[in-house]
Amino acid sequence: GPNCRKVHGSMPISNYKQGNATLHLYPHFKPLQKIKGVVDYLTTEISTSRQKRFSLVTFIDTPGLVDGDMKYPYDVNKTILWLGQMADLIFVFFDPIGQALCKRTLNIVEELNDKFVDKMRFYLSKADEAGHEADRQKVMMQIVQELCKRPGLNRCGFDMPAIYIPDASKQAVRCVNQIEEVCKDIEKTINQTVQNALNSLEHDCEQLSSEVSLRISRDNNARSENLSTGGRGLCLGLFGLALPSLLLLNLALRNAPEEVLFSYLGPRVVEFLYLFTLPLQVLSGMLPDSIRLGVMLALFAISIFILLIAKWQSRLKPILTRQEKRTLLEAQSYLRDYVKPKKQRLYEEYLRQSVADYDL
Repeated sequence: GPNCRKVHGSMPISNYKQGNATLHLYPHFKPLQKIKGVVDYLTTEISTSRQKRFSLVTFIDTPGLVDGDMKYPYDVNKTILWLGQMADLIFVFFDPIGQALCKRTLNIVEELNDKFVDKMRFYLSKADEAGHEADRQKVMMQIVQELCKRPGLNRCGFDMPAIYIPDASKQAVRCVNQIEEVCKDIEKTINQTVQNALNSLEHDCEQLSSEVSLRISRDNNARSENLSTGGRGLCLGLFGLALPSLLLLNLALRNAPEEVLFSYLGPRVVEFLYLFTLPLQVLSGMLPDSIRLGVMLALFAISIFILLIAKWQSRLKPILTRQEKRTLLEAQSYLRDYVKPKKQRLYEEYLRQSVADYDL
């Protein structure tokens, strides 16, 4: 708003950021860039106040909505709905003076309530400007009646605390200020969010560590299976090559002149090869000449079939490289030696602060 009131001391503003700087400061808001025109209207004020855990809270103030021909430079409804999804709490402030109950406001409030009912909180703001207590009750009744006319907002036990910012320069107002209830609600949400974040951190660490162990175990199993598969493929491949090699060797020994064999291989080698291929020569001699060629072709076909089986058997499963495996082990070690102890220290620090705040 145009005026900032001083409440119980100062709330120093240390910096002021425009749209792109805001997205760099809060990268989780970068999806807003997909909504045309929003970034140009983003601004951020950073406060250094430490009271009431102020440093743990990010307030998002959305533009007021009015009926009529008012056109916004961006899709304001889509923006508010996206912010509602991101926020932990959604505060709806109804002003006793002005257009708090305009149709456009009620439409977006109803849609927010339909999607995020547990986050919704309704307040009568500027309650000190609503006149006497009877006037305030009348205003609140009118607001509640208008809200309950909407099917999505009609519910039992509609709670709408009255809040206002105390001003020492004004005459004392005989109105119960329930703004402390707002602070308590925020602190409760902070506590829940911190605990949920720490619990999620521990759960995520366990999941990541288990996933690393599982991937390494799968890799070890794949390596073992590849070794076994490779051995079988090698044996079949050697057998498939040995059979035609023996047939060709026997054919060469029986048809080549002995003088040529002796001159190139030597007598001892030639005699050894003759003895080595003797069983094959005997079997070949037992076959009739009419089927000998067919048997040799059949043996060659069997050899080719065995080689194809060897190739199929030699298919290896994908495994991790040394660099990938080392990276996984380093990540697991980082989770175990740094992240988990850090989470434990954060939890202990949070508990100490909670106890200290309670004692205060």
